[in-house]
Amino acid sequence: MEPVHILLVEDNEGDIFLTTEALQESKIANQLSTVRDGWEAMQFLEKKGNYASARMPDLILLDVNLPKMNGHEVLIAVKSNESLKHIPVIMLTTSSSERDIYQSYKNYVNCYITKPIDASDFLKVVTSIEHFWISIVTLPKALNN
Repeated sequence: MEPVHILLVEDNEGDIFLTTEALQESKIANQLSTVRDGWEAMQFLEKKGNYASARMPDLILLDVNLPKMNGHEVLIAVKSNESLKHIPVIMLTTSSSERDIYQSYKNYVNCYITKPIDASDFLKVVTSIEHFWISIVTLPKALNN
């Protein structure tokens, strides 16, 4: 079985490190790709430029507050693109703003998680995400029509 491919869209180096660490310690086979802004995320997902041969992710972890193109804009682009909208998107962000939460669900995010400030709590959240979305949930695969 091929490892689950996760695209992490995050600009905070500390959060990238913690997420990577949590996923590496997991017993679940996964491949992590990381991009640091919304524009780069869309390049990756649309297989443009340096990402022409990138493997399509099975799951997207998306921050709200990103440079160049924010998480809401990326979410709208993903969920309005027929070849991408099947990919589950998890908002994983420091924002606990009711406006951000509402806007995310309005634009079809699969779930919204506010990052804990404590590093050990953050690791537990990432482990929980991985356990639920990879071990329990059946993820869709793109159909080649």
